[in-house]
Amino acid sequence: MGRKKVKHELIPNESVRKATLKKRKAGLLKKLSELTTLCGVTACAIIFSGYNTQPDVWPSPIEAFHVLDKFNNLPAEKQGKYMMDQKVLLRRIMSQMNETLEKQREKNRELEVKLALAETNYDFNSLQRSEELVHLLKEKIKFVMNKIESKGLKG
Repeated sequence: MGRKKVKHELIPNESVRKATLKKRKAGLLKKLSELTTLCGVTACAIIFSGYNTQPDVWPSPIEAFHVLDKFNNLPAEKQGKYMMDQKVLLRRIMSQMNETLEKQREKNRELEVKLALAETNYDFNSLQRSEELVHLLKEKIKFVMNKIESKGLKG
């Protein structure tokens, strides 16, 4: 039997909210423990809540201090190398999708020209198809010239 969908909003009942925090915190710390054991990484967790005056620190305050100190001693470019917020993630996804879209457009353009050339009644007077053919030919010439230059055959 599947779980029901959980709304991500503040739980209005304080006792239920406190119990949920306790369960989720235990689950998070268990996953963090598994991650450090199975993957051999160093990690720590510091959880602040309104129910305790002191934060919950995993695995211990001393070990968490060592992990944070090790992180702070890294150069700035290494600290932020893999960090990203939602904006950075969305920009990266959008650029990848734009690249994929452009490659697909190029393939479509090539296929349309090939199809047009394969048709027996190809209209060479069609301005749009002629422009597409010219564009494709220029791209192919550029590709061949780049190959020739990369092989060092051009004098």
